[in-house]
Amino acid sequence: MSIRLGYQIPNFTYPGPAAELFDTVVAQAREAEASGFDTVLVMDHLYQLPGIGPAEHAMLEAYTTLGALATATSTIQLSTLVTGNTYRNPALLAKTVTTLDVVSKGRAVLGIGAGWFEREHHDYGFEFGTFGERFERLEEALRIITPMLKGEPASLDGKWYTARGAMNNPRVRPHIPVMLGGSGERKTFRLAARFADHMNIICDVDDLSRKVAVLRERCAEIGRDPATLATSYLVMGMVGETEQEVKELAESIPDDRRNRAFLGTAEQVAEQLHERVLGAGIDGITINLIRNGHRPGVVAQVGAALKPLVG
Repeated sequence: MSIRLGYQIPNFTYPGPAAELFDTVVAQAREAEASGFDTVLVMDHLYQLPGIGPAEHAMLEAYTTLGALATATSTIQLSTLVTGNTYRNPALLAKTVTTLDVVSKGRAVLGIGAGWFEREHHDYGFEFGTFGERFERLEEALRIITPMLKGEPASLDGKWYTARGAMNNPRVRPHIPVMLGGSGERKTFRLAARFADHMNIICDVDDLSRKVAVLRERCAEIGRDPATLATSYLVMGMVGETEQEVKELAESIPDDRRNRAFLGTAEQVAEQLHERVLGAGIDGITINLIRNGHRPGVVAQVGAALKPLVG
């Protein structure tokens, strides 16, 4: 399993009524599938994120959305980038993603991370805890989830979670791949080396080469061949069809994401990604188009420009 070219949908604020919102999501997923993307990903959040829009903006629940997309697509992989571990019991999450795999006929990927958006936890009544506690919980969750995704009963009497021979049927594949998302060199990368099939690195592009090197070190520390842990990088795509649109998009880039945003026409962004991302040793690219991905034709244009880089 790998994600060579992923399309992430983080924005659900579109023109038109809410009853038509999902039609626009489906259109993007189908356009991505038809234009060379191998994976469609959604965020696992309850509110819109700062920097993309106000918390009150539309946000769809991730696994309901992915299950519906499974029936609207036929070949593209389906995943979150990434599931917040703190929002779900881990055995139930394993069941959820396995059901998605059955519904999609073997196209699910479990993306998972420790969770970070404190306001969501506060408002919805989920325990947030400290940074260290969230990573303790993630490790325990992975000890339950990863055997269940292989069809093995999971048992754990942990500090945070308990499982007592939890079974997971039906399944359509021997193993559902696991992707961790994040940038933490001490905690996240160690967990990825131990448990994951794929690591999506989220960081400023200037830090990317060093992050890739550290991830390889974490694999080597436990005797794992780094080549067996695929990598990808999340890109904020500010892709305009005209010079004027590129100029307008430049003014909308959040200050805290300027070192993760790539600005220009589709061809210009492809050239930047070839040099700065793939040149840093990353295997694949996941891009979002938060300002205009909902506009028909934009996803296809970006797919045509990026597919040769990773094909």
